[in-house]
Amino acid sequence: MSTTEAPVRGKRIRMATYTADVGERQIVGQRVDGEVRLYDEPARDGGRRWVIERGVESKAELEAIVADYRQKAQKLGYVPMMGWF
Repeated sequence: MSTTEAPVRGKRIRMATYTADVGERQIVGQRVDGEVRLYDEPARDGGRRWVIERGVESKAELEAIVADYRQKAQKLGYVPMMGWF
């Protein structure tokens, strides 16, 4: 891919939701240039979007990451990617 080409992005898929101190959040999966990525973002407009993982290689890995991340978020009460733990 040249530097002038936009990345090829697949459909965004909501994998899970959770509630944090900043409001409702969602975990979204998307294929970007053939690589599966997971994001943590606000369920509604506004707020910060975090990259959780890049290069997810299997459905089992995807499901494990989502389950672990969601469990951590529920336990902490805030967005795990903020790194306060």
